[in-house]
Amino acid sequence: QVQLVESGGGLVQTGGSLRLSCAASERTFSSYAVGWFRQALGKEREFVAAISRSGGTWHYADSVKGRFTISRDNTKNTVFLQMTSLKPEDTAVYYCAADRRILGLSVLVGDYAYWGQGTQATVSS
Repeated sequence: QVQLVESGGGLVQTGGSLRLSCAASERTFSSYAVGWFRQALGKEREFVAAISRSGGTWHYADSVKGRFTISRDNTKNTVFLQMTSLKPEDTAVYYCAADRRILGLSVLVGDYAYWGQGTQATVSS
């Protein structure tokens, strides 16, 4: 069972950047597809970005396309989410999720069995 720990959240102004990290406990992390999701206060958890096991395929929500970049370093069992041009509406708790059953990648919350505890990102206007 893989354990995921997110880090890198914080408070930034509009237009700023943050780099989130998701560190996995398992050395076979390269066999897991990974997704980033976020949940704003009072809202449903929503898809942000996903990446395949090898890192060769990725997908973004329309709301973050062109501003966020997902990547992974399987030698360090870590997935990253580089967030730029941040907006107040990006304010949320950001979660990484992983699952080895996903063959490519998935945008669905229910497809991921393992979740981190989340990291807060706050964008001030």
